[in-house]
Amino acid sequence: MRICRYDDDRIGLVRDDRLYDVSEVLETLPAMRWPLPLGDRLIASLDALRPRIEDAASRAAPRPVADVRLLSPVANPSKIVGAPVNYRQHLDEVLVDPSLHHGLDIKPIEKIGLFLKSVSSLVGPGQGVALRFPDRRNDHEVELAVVIGKTADRVARAEALDYVAGFAIGLDMTVRGPEERSMRKSIDSYSVLGPWLVTAEEIEDPGGLDLELAIGGDTRQKSNTRNLIFDVPKLIELASSFYTLCPGDVIMTGTPSGVGPVKPGDVIDASIERIGSMRVEIRAA
Repeated sequence: MRICRYDDDRIGLVRDDRLYDVSEVLETLPAMRWPLPLGDRLIASLDALRPRIEDAASRAAPRPVADVRLLSPVANPSKIVGAPVNYRQHLDEVLVDPSLHHGLDIKPIEKIGLFLKSVSSLVGPGQGVALRFPDRRNDHEVELAVVIGKTADRVARAEALDYVAGFAIGLDMTVRGPEERSMRKSIDSYSVLGPWLVTAEEIEDPGGLDLELAIGGDTRQKSNTRNLIFDVPKLIELASSFYTLCPGDVIMTGTPSGVGPVKPGDVIDASIERIGSMRVEIRAA
């Protein structure tokens, strides 16, 4: 199942290149009062909503996906988790390029662990990326994104995939400089998630997916998730050992080598096997 959020926060079921509006299922979400629980209520209820989603889709008129503005399929994560230098070749390129490390002490993920990004940085492909500091180097980083489906606290690696709602393409955009990662990667629009959520049963093994990023037809990043240093179960185990993961939380699993700068007017085409592809426009803030 492929679930998207689009236009004015409508929900769609995507089949091939057609979208079926299933927004009526939102009316069945549990009513809540302040203070609201952490996490995304739609993602938390996704399994229970499946029959209603299928029923709503059977009655909806299809429309081309290309006709809508795709938002992030997750509206309210409590956190976005990043996995730094989680491909060996990317670690190697960072270590030898001063424009990437700015004199910072770059440690492998085994030593440095994970980092957090602001949830206000989250957008969908239809919203694009706005470069807030165009005078500085801003880089693209394509990543497999994992969306947590239920509360995960100190989860063992062997059970980690049971906590996954689905997968999406992620762009972990970053401005280069001496500041901490979490600051440079938390700029508004610097976490792109899309084009939709592919539910977990569609990707039984996230450890063998081709991923690629191109700008203007020029391929810049190309690898496979089998090259991750910490794979998806390990990342969930590590993250949940430090903090509780909530439904809708996003884990950006790391980017392969080939990161490079973008400028206003560029268009990023990112794709991941069995998920799809998304186009993201770059503009000045």
